[in-house]
Amino acid sequence: MRLASFQITNYRSIHDSGSIDSSQITAILGRNDSGKSNLLRALHSLNPTDGLTALSPIKDFPRHRRLDECTDETPVVHTCWDLDASEQLALAAILPRAAGVRQVTAGRGYGATRWTGFEGLGPLSIDVSDIKAKVRKIVPAVKAATEKVADELKAPLEQEADAFDAAMIPSPDFVRWSAGALLALQSLRQALATAGAEIADKQAQMLTELEELARTIDNDQPALARAHAWALEKLPRFIYVEDYASLPGRQNIAEYLMRKGWGERTAGERNFEKLCQVAGLDPQQLQDLLAKNDLATRNQLVNRAGSVVTSEIRRVWKDRALKIRFNLDGQHLETLVSDPNGAYEVEVNLDERSRGFQWFFSFYTAFFADTKGASDAILLLDEPGLHLHAHSQADLLAHLEQDFSNQILYTTHSPFMVPTHRLDAVRTASMSEADGTTVSNKAEGDARTLYPLQVALALSQAKHVAPVAAPAETIGEQAERQLVEAA
Repeated sequence: MRLASFQITNYRSIHDSGSIDSSQITAILGRNDSGKSNLLRALHSLNPTDGLTALSPIKDFPRHRRLDECTDETPVVHTCWDLDASEQLALAAILPRAAGVRQVTAGRGYGATRWTGFEGLGPLSIDVSDIKAKVRKIVPAVKAATEKVADELKAPLEQEADAFDAAMIPSPDFVRWSAGALLALQSLRQALATAGAEIADKQAQMLTELEELARTIDNDQPALARAHAWALEKLPRFIYVEDYASLPGRQNIAEYLMRKGWGERTAGERNFEKLCQVAGLDPQQLQDLLAKNDLATRNQLVNRAGSVVTSEIRRVWKDRALKIRFNLDGQHLETLVSDPNGAYEVEVNLDERSRGFQWFFSFYTAFFADTKGASDAILLLDEPGLHLHAHSQADLLAHLEQDFSNQILYTTHSPFMVPTHRLDAVRTASMSEADGTTVSNKAEGDARTLYPLQVALALSQAKHVAPVAAPAETIGEQAERQLVEAA
């Protein structure tokens, strides 16, 4: 399932965001305090990785409204999802009348429940004239068959034919009609068998068709319930990322294992655990090998881990080709970083690298660990790359586009995180006292909202145009014109 659009209502600064289109990667631009983060937080609540929970009216319901206006059913999230061909077939197999349905809707309110719907699902219906036509042919055929049975069996068979005729009269309550029709069909078949009577193949086929119709309708409500359950089960998980705590450059493995056993890991230790997942290291195995004094095997394991992480970091970190090495010092595991292409290959602890690299390294390792094995998870990133250099932000954007099959939605106010090559993926968030946070699927908003987009367009234009004499338009005017043309 692919997220096609979503809408947030009645949540913090958001009265009604409006419908927000979602693509493979979607950038939501807006100035500080425009409610961008609230959009992601609310969307995340629909299907978080740690399970659905009720929202807090005190914390999450818009502050300017009375709390008694908020109930469990007060809508918060409405989403629309595209089904691929295999999912359409799977849904139709569960609910036959859903054949042709290509979109599913899902949403939630403040209570810990969710709802689903099926776009284009027609109402349960039957062809009344077809049913009557079949019955008009079956009943006379049964009564004609009574002429060939024993006298004592004629009356019971005729009575069953009359009862069948009455039970098959369609009523507005299709489900109730189907239950009675199935009983009548079963009784008629039994009466024919008891009397040893036969009807023509054509009428026998009509009986079978009526049975299939009645059974389909009788099974519709259970099938509809199974279809709703299937839709909820197929919903991708949302992974919401606000920030990642820095990875420690030196970790005491024994202390980590002890605190893990107590369930009291620090944020840094949780990130250390994720680094081990990415590197393919097992802290308990390293500790067991230390107890056995098998230092050679320990060193082989961390050397391999260093090569694995170095390969991945070089693929996504474009500033320079760095090398990651893990060093064991008794109970401690150190993460060391060096620049092998520099004039002097100086190796320093991760803690001594730039804040930008520390952020990127922590982001990469934790993000990789969170999403591994969940290629269908939808990633919600709040202001990614704030501590990165401009070029590194551009590298991060390219990494998100090229190296993830996941759908990604992120907020930003940085021009270097604007995908100028795909402006159809840009949304703008605005805030007003009267309307709260609203989102436009086009490049709309005040000057401060549009400023990152204007700068991004100007930079993109400057990068592709050779230096010439100053034009009549200023760069800002050119950017504004290009923005209008792109919109």
